[in-house]
Amino acid sequence: MAAVGTSPRRRAAYLATTMGVVHSVLALVSFWLLHDAPKPGSPDSAVIAFYSGGQGRTVLTVGIYLLPLSAIAFIWFTVALRMWISEHGHPEHFLFSNLQLVAGIVYAALLLVAGAAFSVDAAVAALGDGPVDPQSARAFPQFGRMLAVMLDSRMAAIFVMTTAGIGRSTKVLPAWFVWLSYPLGLLLLFGATLQTRFALIFPVWVLTLAVLLTLRVRHTGEPRPGDLVTGA
Repeated sequence: MAAVGTSPRRRAAYLATTMGVVHSVLALVSFWLLHDAPKPGSPDSAVIAFYSGGQGRTVLTVGIYLLPLSAIAFIWFTVALRMWISEHGHPEHFLFSNLQLVAGIVYAALLLVAGAAFSVDAAVAALGDGPVDPQSARAFPQFGRMLAVMLDSRMAAIFVMTTAGIGRSTKVLPAWFVWLSYPLGLLLLFGATLQTRFALIFPVWVLTLAVLLTLRVRHTGEPRPGDLVTGA
């Protein structure tokens, strides 16, 4: 019995799919958990109780584990996606390709900083000796929302539209997904809100792209990883 080797294109597709799903799931779970954090108008007693109790440790987990791992997975997703596109043999748009890479890196960096901003007061309460400062516990999460929801959405918009442009020029993505990505990118670019629900749009788009990659791989006639054939 001999294992059938897989092509670089198929390996890149599987890696991009896996990392895209990991990034999307971690990001969606993170913003869902952060949705219940105290708002700027919450009373001091509610803010102190939140960060001093078990909910504060949940925010800490999001900030130091879930969001950083989501950012790392997105870096892998970006590189694997670019590998998959390049293996198709179609000429890439040089400008879009470089803009996509830069936008992906900045997106991941902002996500890391947002995770730190969300969790700094929870870290003080859980790991430090000082009391929770209600004013700080209001300001840092708002800073995190500004980074993760508004500023990071701008980088996500560039990533969406450059990926759509690459998909259109190389024909490696379905036309309906390409043309749907343009208005979605404009929404992310010009949307003005601090609601964490807005930050869910891009992970859902990445998850959809990961599903399309899976379907594309299954549509090809190449064997899947781990498939075996009987040797003579």
